[in-house]
Amino acid sequence: MPAFNRRLSRTAVAALALGLPLACLVAPAGPSNAAAWTPAHAAAAPAASGILDLGAADLPENRTETKLAPGLTRTSITRGTPNQNLQWTAEVAIPSASPDPDAPASALSAEAQARSVAGKLQAAGVPARVEHVQSPRLADSGGDLGYRVRAGQFPTKADGSATVAKIKAAGYASSVIYTGWDGDEGTAENTRGPWKLEVLTIDPKEFRGELESSFGPNLQDRETTSQLAAAAGALAAVNGGYFVLDPKAGAPGDPAGTAVRDGKVLSEPVGDRPSLVIGPKDQSSIQRLHWAGSVTAAGNTGKLALDGVNRVPGLIRNCGGTDDTPISLPLHDFTCTDADEIVAFTPEFGSATPSGPGMEVVLDVHGTVTAVNSVRGTAVPAGGHTLQATGADVDKLAALAKVGSRLKVETDLINGDGKPLKTGATTDVVNGGPVLIEDGAVHVTAARDGMVRSGDSNSFYYGWVHKRNPRTIAGVDAEGRTLLVTADGRQTTSLGLSIKEAADVARSLGMVDAINLDGGGSTTMVQDGQVVNSPSDATGERPVGDALLLLPGRRS
Repeated sequence: MPAFNRRLSRTAVAALALGLPLACLVAPAGPSNAAAWTPAHAAAAPAASGILDLGAADLPENRTETKLAPGLTRTSITRGTPNQNLQWTAEVAIPSASPDPDAPASALSAEAQARSVAGKLQAAGVPARVEHVQSPRLADSGGDLGYRVRAGQFPTKADGSATVAKIKAAGYASSVIYTGWDGDEGTAENTRGPWKLEVLTIDPKEFRGELESSFGPNLQDRETTSQLAAAAGALAAVNGGYFVLDPKAGAPGDPAGTAVRDGKVLSEPVGDRPSLVIGPKDQSSIQRLHWAGSVTAAGNTGKLALDGVNRVPGLIRNCGGTDDTPISLPLHDFTCTDADEIVAFTPEFGSATPSGPGMEVVLDVHGTVTAVNSVRGTAVPAGGHTLQATGADVDKLAALAKVGSRLKVETDLINGDGKPLKTGATTDVVNGGPVLIEDGAVHVTAARDGMVRSGDSNSFYYGWVHKRNPRTIAGVDAEGRTLLVTADGRQTTSLGLSIKEAADVARSLGMVDAINLDGGGSTTMVQDGQVVNSPSDATGERPVGDALLLLPGRRS
């Protein structure tokens, strides 16, 4: 397997191996002791720096930089102006041309199918039109996506309801969307904005606090970013990695990808998708990590593969495991299955492990088997583990685990050099993807990291990669500083970013390595206990699986 260093080199070679296509505030006068300095937030002043590579080059851009602590700043950026050429329109869900009667309708189709649907709508009195969707080329995806059918242009969302009713009466599903959220290449009216972004910059040479991840009291419950920040007394925070949201996909709140907290592996990777790795003294890097979990009997009398840690056996959110169905490669926002699994649990999971058929072995802090249960669901002993087995793996684990025997549970993460990731008490890892920036250049690996699906007429890619959405970005610049960025979206006052635009923003902010974190309604930034961006969910701030916190003091 090709090696990946801190800068994710040789990504293209690995993709082929996988079979994928190719101004400022100054601290007030006083003592120089950083711990004694108190930031003044009210006197923020415009920051003098370069502009974002976002939209037309002549757009107005305003920046305000606030110093939260020595080595920690927040920069608020607004770019562009309201554009009256952006309208609301009705988008039609095009029925699938597949012979499968259960094939879902989608936003895109081949040209012939789109024109057929538009013709039927026009015959029903709906002024439908067909639009060709072309997406910016990325490292391994993009280009010609297909055709969509839309009808009408409306000054407000409500004004489109009558047209949607006509479309539905003609037998098609439809919804009203804002054209400013399109990520179409070469569309002049979509280059004017507006956009609103927040940037946290952490300089490890000056910051005397701590950058760390937090999932709250346990992994399987969700909290808002502001709740996690308040509980830890954080100066600032952003939402973290992907997590399970639907109970049908596992335990809500559980990381859907790599998670390490205080050096302890709490969730396995999705294939080799990239992660933000936080090391000693807030030295961050972007790394692709692989899974190497195992269960070994004392004296090496037997060894079994460990499929994962701290997740419901049989349900693999975002796929990328071993022998998963329908695919063992990453597949974003999809839940793969595997009937035969062994999954380890740590006390961080919660008060009880998932219940159900199978078996569960209880290990104390020394790895000694204290119980072998014929069903799943129990408490994890302090400092110990449990092991759940399902399907054919029940007999395999039963042959290895006897009360009084000792088992060694290994949850290794393998880095690009093929060696276990070295972790210490201050090592945290947060999952993400796709890669946005590699070695200082835009290099978006959407296909490799699971954002391309076959058989859905590119509709998932259209909605997730191509269209503008709220985004959260993490990266490292050439000076070793960590940058955490939120971009508001799904609003007329801030359009959001396509994945290509997210990469352009990361590069123009100076990042030499960057990844996309969880976005959409999860995108949140908090400062001093207050949400400072505009989360897109109608219900307000979304509870998430984990968050990245900036704390005023270091962990011991």
